[in-house]
Amino acid sequence: MEYVRLGSSGLKVSRIALGMMSYGDPARLAWSLDLDAAEPIVRRAVEGGVTFFDTADMYGDGASEEVTGRLLRKLFARREDYVLATKVYYPTGAGPNDRGLSRGHITAAVEASLRRLGTDHIDLYQIHRWDPQTPVGETMAVLHDLIRAGKIRYAGASLMYAWQFAKAQHVARLGRRTPFVSMQTRYNLLYREEEREMLPLCADQKVGVLPYSPLARGLLSGAGSRATARAAAEGSRSRRADGDQDVIDALHAGARERALPPARVALAWTLAHPAVSASIVGATKPHHVDDALAAVEVTLTPQEKDLLERPYRPRSPYGYT
Repeated sequence: MEYVRLGSSGLKVSRIALGMMSYGDPARLAWSLDLDAAEPIVRRAVEGGVTFFDTADMYGDGASEEVTGRLLRKLFARREDYVLATKVYYPTGAGPNDRGLSRGHITAAVEASLRRLGTDHIDLYQIHRWDPQTPVGETMAVLHDLIRAGKIRYAGASLMYAWQFAKAQHVARLGRRTPFVSMQTRYNLLYREEEREMLPLCADQKVGVLPYSPLARGLLSGAGSRATARAAAEGSRSRRADGDQDVIDALHAGARERALPPARVALAWTLAHPAVSASIVGATKPHHVDDALAAVEVTLTPQEKDLLERPYRPRSPYGYT
């Protein structure tokens, strides 16, 4: 395993982060794995050197945070040995103030996350989306206050337009508050729209990029046109575009040439982008972890990258709300 600084911060993370969304309570989400089913997968990641774990307060209505906290406390001897990330924004209750990025909701949400995770601090606290109803200065101020209080160590952001991210960073610096150190965004061989503005912005500002869904919910895993159970359950939220199969075919051709699993090649491609600090990988079977760990060791040639990238067709960005 390799370990790198997250952007220009002092926080070091493993190049593979384990996404914890698949773990929780099957009674709340049918495709979730419970604690006992998740443990051998997470243990495999830990044994392979993964120290970075990403969840969110809305995953399984908090169940993912509960499972994440219990497993990490069991598998690591010290709290300092792993990096814990979670997110805030989506509804956590029925009330009008139980959502968004207001001072009230963030303050309440972080305390609830700390309880579920069983820890006294969160290493990376990320806003899950942009909140058009809350002044961004209010959001950046409360995140700064939480850092000063020691409840969170760093703040990060997730999928949004580049202009929104640039505005948040500018407002933070203007108010002498802590800016975001990371951007978690959708990025894979089937969805490269972040190459237009967000990735160049992050590279220029030395913000660490954390791609999620690097295997496009299973479409790049080697299963051909099949997606994951989660993607199938979510129906229209798992989007296919014209030209996707051409990219998948190119991936399979490249993988055959290297005698590697397609998932390993697809992950290696994502990790190769100079702005990417770590890739967030979801795993529901131990071999998913094995492919992710091995991808760190794969270096693609310029010719191989060109083969993978050439079939891509630009598409309309989505998912920012």
